Amino acid sequence: MTTTVDDLSLARPSLARAKLPWWSLVAVAVGVLLVTTLLFLLTSLTGYVQFILIAVVLYLLAQTFVSLSVEGWRHAKNRLMTSLMVAAMVLAVLPLVGVLGYTVAQGLNRFDGVFFTHSMRAVAESDPNGGAYHAIIGTLEQVGLATLISVPFGVMVAVYLVEYSSGRLGRVVSFFVDVMTGLPSIVAGLFILALWILLLHQGYSGFAGSLALTILMLPTVVRSCEEMLKLVPVSLREASYALGVAKWLTVVRIVLPTALPGIITGVMLAVARVMGETAPVLLTVLGNPAINTNPFDGPQASLPLFVFNEVGQSYDNAIHRAWTGALVLLGLVLILF
Repeated sequence: MTTTVDDLSLARPSLARAKLPWWSLVAVAVGVLLVTTLLFLLTSLTGYVQFILIAVVLYLLAQTFVSLSVEGWRHAKNRLMTSLMVAAMVLAVLPLVGVLGYTVAQGLNRFDGVFFTHSMRAVAESDPNGGAYHAIIGTLEQVGLATLISVPFGVMVAVYLVEYSSGRLGRVVSFFVDVMTGLPSIVAGLFILALWILLLHQGYSGFAGSLALTILMLPTVVRSCEEMLKLVPVSLREASYALGVAKWLTVVRIVLPTALPGIITGVMLAVARVMGETAPVLLTVLGNPAINTNPFDGPQASLPLFVFNEVGQSYDNAIHRAWTGALVLLGLVLILF
C-alpha cells in the first residue's frame, strides 16, 4: 500500500497545517457582503440592523468553514472565538460611539459664543438666542461645593476603615457605604427635599443640590480611597513606626501622600459621576432662567436641569439648545475622565 502526498497532508496535526493568508478573510468578508446584498434584493428583508446581523452571522459561518477546510479544527475554533470576542467588543462600544457621535452632530448647531455668554432670562423658548451661561455657572458651583464637602469626609472615613477599624463599628460603616453605593439618585434628592427644604425650611438653592450630590459622591470617594490606602505597602508603615513616629502622623505624612494619585483619581471619578445627575437638582435646585452666582440664596440653574427643561419644549430652537447643553456636559465629563 502506497501513501500519497494528499494522504500525508490530511494526516498532519492541525497545528502543523497551512495557514490562511490575510487576504483570504478579506475575500470571505467581501463575498459575505455580496451574498447578503443579493439576499436583501431578492427577498423582503429591509433595514440596516438586519443587514449587519445577517452579514455577521454569515461571515462567522463562512470563516469557520474555510478555516476548518484549510487549517484544521484547532485554528478554526480559535478564529471563531476571536471573531466572537471582537463582535462582542464592537457591540459594546457601538452604542457609546453612536451616542457620542449623535450628540456632537446635534450639539454643534448652537455651539457658539452666544450660548456660553448669555442666559435664558427674558428669552422665549422659540427664540433662537439665549444660552446656558447661568446653567454652566450653577453646575460648576454645585459640583464644587459637593466636592469640598464629600472629599474630606470620604478620605477620613476611608482612613478609619483601613487604619483604625477593627470591630463591629467598622463593619457597620462599611455596610452602609456599600448600601449608599447603590442608592438611586432620586432618593438622595428626595431626602434633601424632605429634610433641608420642607422640614428645615431652607428653601431651594444650589447648596441644597450640592448636599444631594454629596450623598451620591461619598460612597465613591470612600471606596476608591479605601482601595488606594490598602495598596500602600505595610513596610512603609512599619518603618515609620520603628522610627518612633506616631500612627496619626504616619498616616498623614506617609500613607496619604503615597496614595494621593489614586485618591485624586477616585475624586475625579466621583465628580464625573454626579455632574450629569438630573433628579437631585430637579428636586432641590428648582432651576432659574437668570444668572445666580450665589448658591446659598434662591433657586439656581444647572446643566442637566437646563437640558431637561429645554428638551421638553416643542420648539426646534429649544431642542438645539438642549443638544448643545448635553454636548457641553458631555465634554466636561470626558475631560474629567
